[in-house]
Amino acid sequence: MTTSLDRRSVELPPPIPGPRRLLKHPRLMHHNRLAALVLTANLAFLWAGWPLTERTLGHAALANLALAVLVRQQYVINLFFRLATRAPTSWPLKVRWTLGKVYHFGGLHVGGALAGTAWFLALTVTTTDAPRLTVGWTLVILLALIVATALPPFRARHHDHFEKIHRFGGWSALALFWTHTLLSSPGPVPLTVLAVVTFSVALPWLRLRKVDVRLERPSPHVVLARFDHGETPFAGSSTAISRSPLKEWHSFANVPAPGEPGFRLTISRAGDWTGAFIDDLPSKVWVKGITTAGVANIETLFKKVVYVATGSGIGPCLPHLLAAEVPSRLVWATRDPRATYGDALVDEILAVQPHALVWDTSRHGKPDMVQLAYAAYRDFGAEAVICISNKKLTWQVVHGLERRGIPAYGAIWDS
Repeated sequence: MTTSLDRRSVELPPPIPGPRRLLKHPRLMHHNRLAALVLTANLAFLWAGWPLTERTLGHAALANLALAVLVRQQYVINLFFRLATRAPTSWPLKVRWTLGKVYHFGGLHVGGALAGTAWFLALTVTTTDAPRLTVGWTLVILLALIVATALPPFRARHHDHFEKIHRFGGWSALALFWTHTLLSSPGPVPLTVLAVVTFSVALPWLRLRKVDVRLERPSPHVVLARFDHGETPFAGSSTAISRSPLKEWHSFANVPAPGEPGFRLTISRAGDWTGAFIDDLPSKVWVKGITTAGVANIETLFKKVVYVATGSGIGPCLPHLLAAEVPSRLVWATRDPRATYGDALVDEILAVQPHALVWDTSRHGKPDMVQLAYAAYRDFGAEAVICISNKKLTWQVVHGLERRGIPAYGAIWDS
């Protein structure tokens, strides 16, 4: 393992010019741009002077709420990634840089949810029929509750409550929308759209099952979960698991081994649920849904990439390192890697990444990850950096590099 770095040799490039640098600010990230695009399109529809009849308002509400639901469907997400990553590496870097932001699709969900709620409020205000009025206001209140609890301050502090409200509130809202639509003597189009949305919501739950899991606990901080129930997911995908399927779900990156059935998950202690999981070592867990593409799948857009990980962030990087589909260089900062994750896992990483920079924070302290990322990017001749870490550090690395003209990617915690 290498932990040496002459910091004097790492001089970060200057920030790019003002207007371009402004577009790299986190508040103007592509997630927010997509949300603004949806809202702008709805305002343009309103400005166009369409007759705002109950029928028009209902269709506008349904179209936006359908958008909000469908862009979160796993097959749709995988399709987004498949389309975005079809671009060859011969395309201009600026184009591939933008295509790599495909995982910001959640902005469409936000824009659709906000616009759909506004349109349905307008529809309810204009309704005079008593039964539809009752259902309408109930649905407006429920949608407002879902939107309010999805705002970042509440979601970050009360994520378990947000998840339950989003799940049960979403199901209830869908049932109320069906009721309201049927009371409105709908045509075939609204019913077809509602049927598609309902099937989209139900599909992951139709694949719900309880499966065996083999757990290895190399340290009190982490367990390595091994699954072999007939599924071998693609590298870079994630699987949601639960011990109580109606309460909470947690997604982890799948780590399939090339040529072997099954897959692994790396689960680190990061809260009550993961802590209990590591302590209890359950023999069975619930799985549902379809394995879904994650951030690092955008690696194929580039000729060379640098993976930057801290702690258990090595989990989402590992399948890509093992698959070696794209030349890559690893920078991993973690506490006592062999004691925490076990010799077998560390040796497996070093076997495919012999030139990796593995920084032991228990011996050398916390490094400047932007400097380490840039040094690896420069020395390896990479085109992009993919960072898998906690929220604060991910944004430090992504924003710190992008404002200097270097394509960088990392999770945006929009769900």
